[in-house]
Amino acid sequence: QGGREANQVSDDYRYQDGNYEGYAPNDGYYRGGDEPGHEEDAQSDVTEGHDEDDEVYEGEYQGIPHPDDIKEKQKQRAPAVADEYRDRADLMAERMEDEEQLAHQYENIIEECGHGRFQWTLFFVLGLALMADGVEVFVVGFVLPSAEKDMCLSSSNKGMLGLIVYLGMMVGAVMLGGLADKLGRKKCLIISLAINAAFAFLSSFVQGYGFFLFCRLISGLGIGGSLPIVFAYFSEFLSREKRGEHLSWLCMFWMIGGIFASAMAWSIIPHYGWGFSMGTKYHFHSWRVFVLVCSLPCIASLVALKFMPESPRFLLEMGKHDEAWMILKQVHDTNMRAKGEPERVFTVSYIKTPKQVDEFIEIQSSTGTWYQRWLVRITTTFKQVWDNVLYCLTAQYRMNTLMLAVVWFTMALSYYGLIVWFPDMIRYLQEEAYESRVKIFDDEEVSHFTFNFTLENQIHRNGEYRNDKFIGMKFKEVRFEDSLFEECYFEDVTSSETFFENCTIISTVFYDTDIYEHKFINCRLINSTFLKEKEGCHLDFEEDNDFLIYLVSFLGSLSVLPGNIISALLMDKIGRIKMIGGSMLISAVCCFFLFFGNSESAMIGWQCLFCGASIAAWNALDVITVELYPTDKRATAFGILNGLCKFGAILGNSIFASFVGITKVVPILLASSALVGGGLLALRLPETREQVLM
Repeated sequence: QGGREANQVSDDYRYQDGNYEGYAPNDGYYRGGDEPGHEEDAQSDVTEGHDEDDEVYEGEYQGIPHPDDIKEKQKQRAPAVADEYRDRADLMAERMEDEEQLAHQYENIIEECGHGRFQWTLFFVLGLALMADGVEVFVVGFVLPSAEKDMCLSSSNKGMLGLIVYLGMMVGAVMLGGLADKLGRKKCLIISLAINAAFAFLSSFVQGYGFFLFCRLISGLGIGGSLPIVFAYFSEFLSREKRGEHLSWLCMFWMIGGIFASAMAWSIIPHYGWGFSMGTKYHFHSWRVFVLVCSLPCIASLVALKFMPESPRFLLEMGKHDEAWMILKQVHDTNMRAKGEPERVFTVSYIKTPKQVDEFIEIQSSTGTWYQRWLVRITTTFKQVWDNVLYCLTAQYRMNTLMLAVVWFTMALSYYGLIVWFPDMIRYLQEEAYESRVKIFDDEEVSHFTFNFTLENQIHRNGEYRNDKFIGMKFKEVRFEDSLFEECYFEDVTSSETFFENCTIISTVFYDTDIYEHKFINCRLINSTFLKEKEGCHLDFEEDNDFLIYLVSFLGSLSVLPGNIISALLMDKIGRIKMIGGSMLISAVCCFFLFFGNSESAMIGWQCLFCGASIAAWNALDVITVELYPTDKRATAFGILNGLCKFGAILGNSIFASFVGITKVVPILLASSALVGGGLLALRLPETREQVLM
């Protein structure tokens, strides 16, 4: 037996031009050829037991002697230094050499498995997760006009609700992306989607602003972690020739998410009666139905993901050889059956596994209390995640990480800033047009008259109202200036943007109204009474411009379709770097034309052009970020950069929105300069379309 093992070690594997040949003859797998004389040896090996000190991989057939185990036995017989006494640098060098060999062998294995039914099934499952991310970005913007009516939101509260989702996505991308490199792609993606689905579902039922804000924060945290995992997960089932194209096709689901959210908002939210009420405190209106519907892609992806396997590339990095082999065989057999070639045999028998340096030490159940054991596990895991974060800034990756960080940040600052700025500018143009149609009434005198109809977009100056009744009516954008109200009666009156300035109000009764004290500016109230004020906001006016906002978002999402198709077809032909640089520079040129956008139709047109030009840069950024980092750091690096992207989105939203109605120069110049700087810097990144996944 010892002689046979020694002979096998000498012919363990041969690496020639990126191909592995001469697999170990006693591995227990089918080898596609007759080898007389070895069958008896294989049978004896299968029944041979392990020593107690031998490492048993999780999910490995214990009867099959692993070639790495044979090497270890030989090293133990020789006067070698044990791993615990070896220098860490030597262990890391050995691991890096193993990873390089694994990268080339894994590329050959994926090519043998082919691209077919399995990859397309995974494509749609992960696409639903990416679609949920796209939906999450749009949900809050669509529900704000209705949510402010139900929750009486101030301007600052509305702004916080818009930014809180990005804050959650930023934290989730860094945290869950890092965990995916330690716990596994599938497990962390399930956790991410479960968090998003649970809190998105819960947010549709809560009534208070604070709890709703908290639910959207945690929901954003969950979906933020899905983006880095989705791209790392899918890339590890793709060969080099297919990777750029199919990752770009996957990006289309983000666009589909935006279209889905816009269409659902358009068809559900305007139907304010689609809901129910329980007493006077609990109301479930149509915008809550919309929030509920928007959680469906996430739930669908979560259910489908249960039937998908873990990434075999990740399992190999963790040293789980047999689990990875079984999954790769499943991929091969699924694709071959779909092609009508079920007789084709998976010829791979042994896959290189890298040297395990930082092994997780399992705590015995008898050690300490349960929470102490969990505390040790959690702190150990997060220490490993933190080490991965620091690894991305080591000399080997520092320059690439910093350049990618700048490109991600400048792209996010410009894109998300303008995406918010476009609808705000359209609203501003609509408000200007609305104000231009205001009706002004001077020196009117009205007495003993009953107002029971809506007054809208009016200014009343120097008027006198005596013994008048305002019953069951609505004020919308109405202003009374320097007017007199004497012995008038207001009952069941609701108001929006209505104020009384420098008015004198004598012996007047306000019963069941929402005309609160802050709506009287520099007014004199003499012997006037306020009884049974309305509670809540009661802003039931339908905003006509809400429909236009849905249309703008729908067209903006749909406009990226040509850019998605072009980037997918050309990604592997012209390369990632040229795609990023060219797309960002073209987008910068589009920004300058915004100076000529002085109407609603012009703003919508330029928004569509900008979105269509910039999507290619986003797709190429996703692809190159996946390819620049090794498997055990891939999701961590993607999570860090995507978290920085969300930070850029928060800054962009805040900065660009503050200039609406003031000037267009600052937002346009800021977006253009950021895109030009990021695009030029992107041209200095290394091209990755010809390299294998490390």
